[in-house]
Amino acid sequence: MGFLRLLESIRSPFLDSIASVITMLGEETVFMLVGMALLWCLDKKWGFRFFFIGLVGNTLNQLLKAIFLIPRPWVLDESFTIVEAAREAATGYSFPSGHTQSVVTVFGTLAAWKKRPWVTVCCTAAILLTAFSRMYLGVHTPLDVGVSLITGVLCVLLLTRLFDCLEGNRRGKLIFGGCAAAFAFVLLCYVLFMPAREANIAEFDAHGVKNAWTLIGTMCGLMLAWWVDDTHTHFETKAVWWAQVCKLVIGLGLIVALRVGLKALFSTLFAGAVAADAARYFLMAVTGGVLWPMTFRFWGKLGTKKEENK
Repeated sequence: MGFLRLLESIRSPFLDSIASVITMLGEETVFMLVGMALLWCLDKKWGFRFFFIGLVGNTLNQLLKAIFLIPRPWVLDESFTIVEAAREAATGYSFPSGHTQSVVTVFGTLAAWKKRPWVTVCCTAAILLTAFSRMYLGVHTPLDVGVSLITGVLCVLLLTRLFDCLEGNRRGKLIFGGCAAAFAFVLLCYVLFMPAREANIAEFDAHGVKNAWTLIGTMCGLMLAWWVDDTHTHFETKAVWWAQVCKLVIGLGLIVALRVGLKALFSTLFAGAVAADAARYFLMAVTGGVLWPMTFRFWGKLGTKKEENK
């Protein structure tokens, strides 16, 4: 807590605002935006890799949270203050940092994809700044952030290497997808059936269960999308730049509409059970990986006649 106390002493409204913006790089919205841009517009192979690396890393992060049950810094020390703007996104147990895990996935995978020194430098800077922002805001300790940096980098390196080995191996891909889903199922079973301990906090436990169901639904939807593309659709990502922009913006709008619009409906259909999140995120993953790519042939044709007539 000594280092967090030091950061607490140098806070100012200006620095608070900067840290609050930087820390958003580790949020789910950025993960979705970068992942969809890769999958739909830039490199489909790395798009699927990106999402699997992120989901496996998030599952590991949530499992470690559930095992160690370390509370947030302001719970450990009631006299410690945080930047209030960061409290809403600081849900669940503190160790390890979920935002840091996510930002390593996003920018670590981008660096592995491009393999250019300047990209690696920029991605590393984004990762370290986000990790520091979590400590500055007072929502994570150096241990929380440090362990997530390590697990995040290991997930990117090991899974990227594994994907290289599995390239062109359909059976191997299915086995990997099954193992990834099984890992998420292990997390779900752990948070549902592990006996409560003295360190358990009901609010944080509920958040962990919600995340586990979300990961199960997303992982199953992603597996289905990967298999459908590999065996049937083989969608293409190429299009003129303005068609790519339209494709990305409209597609993201559709996903966000499902994410927000179906929340109340699915909660009603599932009688308020958190399993509704699994169904909702499964549908989002299938829409993003199967249904929306069915329109890409249309987007790919836009602008081609003008190019041919020149």
